[in-house]
Amino acid sequence: MSQQSAEHHTKAAEHHEHAARHHKEAAKHYASGNHEKGGHHAHVAHGHHLHATHHAEEAAKHHAVEHGSK
Repeated sequence: MSQQSAEHHTKAAEHHEHAARHHKEAAKHYASGNHEKGGHHAHVAHGHHLHATHHAEEAAKHHAVEHGSK
């Protein structure tokens, strides 16, 4: 695996972890009836999901370039 691929996988994992924390926080706020804070954390979680997806896609692109022409 190239260094770029490794970095993208690491960044994807970090963003997934951040997203999970924000989803948990959103759930707590929604459960207590604070929909404004719940919505905020849900939106931030989604943003981290998008970043994670981007990095996973970049890692896959690097893999395709390195191993896709066989």
